[in-house]
Amino acid sequence: MSNEAVIVDVLRTPSGRGKPGGALDGIHPADLLATVLRELVSRNDLDSGLVDDVIGGCVSQVGEQSNNVTRTALLSAGFPDTVPGTTIDRQCGSSQQATAFAAQAVMSGSADVVIACGVESMSRVPLGSSAGSQDPYGTLMHERYPDELVNQGVSAELINQKWNLGRDALDNYAARSHRRAAATAERGDFSGEIVTVTRPDGSVVSEDETIRAGTSHASLVGLLPAFRTDALAARFPKLGWHVTAGNSSPLTDGASATLIMSAKRADQLGLNARARFHSFTVVGSDPLLMLTGVIPATQRILSRAGLSIDDIDAYEINEAFASVPLAWLHELHADPDCLNPRGGAIALGHALGSSGTRLLGTLLNHLEMTGGRWGLQAMCEGGGMANATLIERL
Repeated sequence: MSNEAVIVDVLRTPSGRGKPGGALDGIHPADLLATVLRELVSRNDLDSGLVDDVIGGCVSQVGEQSNNVTRTALLSAGFPDTVPGTTIDRQCGSSQQATAFAAQAVMSGSADVVIACGVESMSRVPLGSSAGSQDPYGTLMHERYPDELVNQGVSAELINQKWNLGRDALDNYAARSHRRAAATAERGDFSGEIVTVTRPDGSVVSEDETIRAGTSHASLVGLLPAFRTDALAARFPKLGWHVTAGNSSPLTDGASATLIMSAKRADQLGLNARARFHSFTVVGSDPLLMLTGVIPATQRILSRAGLSIDDIDAYEINEAFASVPLAWLHELHADPDCLNPRGGAIALGHALGSSGTRLLGTLLNHLEMTGGRWGLQAMCEGGGMANATLIERL
């Protein structure tokens, strides 16, 4: 019989704008992640030497995020050098996949205590830095897709076309994300998951920089399409070009981490198990549409769990673009009130390698405050993939 993998704690940094001048742009990504790792073990009075492994997500593993940034971060956090660490890339779902790997290690009995985490400093290591000026695809990939794949923004436009999503729907959804996140911040409900970060000048960052409380449909309607070019418009003449910076997730800096144990180990250490992992799945999807994998991933995980969408108390579907959760809602016939109830990545940011564990913490805290039992998390990913995770609050 497999062990039960439980969540003891989840923490994150505030979300910083992922561009020069952002609140966290002066902090090396390894130091940013180290800040969360250090606080995670300190807050739970855990001897870091008991950690069997640290599995981290990061998308742009180049420059300051190269050379296994997770291992660098755990050493920077003061963990004993006997604690190993590895860094993985499943695009936007990197830290969610890290969480699945960590929980599966515990469930299999090969580990008792694992930390899953993630980091992305998009101000210091800009999106696309990994490829640089090189072609990341080989001859065979180009032969399979001779018309060439597209960037995620164009994929979001293709989703708009397929599901008949207009500009008003996207902008209204984006405004809702900011409204919900701002209300949560105003109530102080993010405080239990946020680690204060000290900048090099001694000032501190304790609140998400990406939330814009005054965002409304009216303030978004004047923004221009972000991904339209003449060449793309000629290739896709039926697209409406509705995706803007306002209804997309912003470039973001951030780090997050979750402490995962076997239920037995948590009990031995006197630590409270806040939730248990119930199910995981990962799927591939059309790499042209790219962002639709959250739909079959959700359908698969619910089928495996023997649950319906109506059994789920809250769902976190990452808001890479407003198109994604809106298409998901249409296909799953889900309750909009249960979708990203504290706002999503449009307001809270999308620090690529960190987003999976950020969503997990936000989801868990919402379940605890509302008394919900089941929480679902799904993440669309570059290249046409998606992860889904189902947790049960204890």
